[in-house]
Amino acid sequence: MGHRLSKIYTRTGDDGSTGLGDGSRVAKDSLRIEAIGAVDELNSQIGVLRTQTLPGDTGALLAEIQHRLFDLGGELSIPGREAITSGHVEALEQTLDRLNDRLAPLKEFILPGGTPAAATAHVARSVCRRAERRLIQLHHSETLSPLAIGYLNRLSDLLFVLARHLNQAQGHGDVLWQP
Repeated sequence: MGHRLSKIYTRTGDDGSTGLGDGSRVAKDSLRIEAIGAVDELNSQIGVLRTQTLPGDTGALLAEIQHRLFDLGGELSIPGREAITSGHVEALEQTLDRLNDRLAPLKEFILPGGTPAAATAHVARSVCRRAERRLIQLHHSETLSPLAIGYLNRLSDLLFVLARHLNQAQGHGDVLWQP
C-alpha cells in the first residue's frame, strides 16, 4: 500500500485542477473526473443501502461491489489501467441470475419503492445508470475498457433485481405502475 494521507487539504486544487493517479493534473470538470465522481457517488449510495436491514448475504454482496467500484475508480484515475475483469462481470451475472430466478416473472413496469431497502436499491440503480453514462461519455473521447462499462451495465440490472428481491424478502410486493 502506498502513502497514507495524513493531511487532507493540499491547496493544489484551488486552481480548479486535480491530480490523477499517474501524477498528471486535469480540470475538475473534465469528463474523466465526472466519471470518477459518478462512480464515487454510486459507491456512497451502496454504502447507504448497506445501512438498511438486509437479508442473508446481501450485505457481503454489496461490500464486494463497493470494493470493485473502488477498483473502477482507481482504473479511471490512472489512464490505461484495467482493474475490472471479465470475472467481475461474470460474478454479477451469476448473482443476477440467482436472485432473478427466485422472483416472479415481471409482466408490468414497476415504480421505485416498497421497503426502505428496496427504495434505496432503486436510487443506487439510477445513480449507477448515471455513472455508466459518464463512462460512455468519456469513452467517446478516450479509450476505456469495455469491461468497465459492462460492469456498470450489469450492476444496474443487479440493483433492479435486488430491489425486487429486497421487497420480496420483507413480504412486500413490487410497486406496479398504473398507466
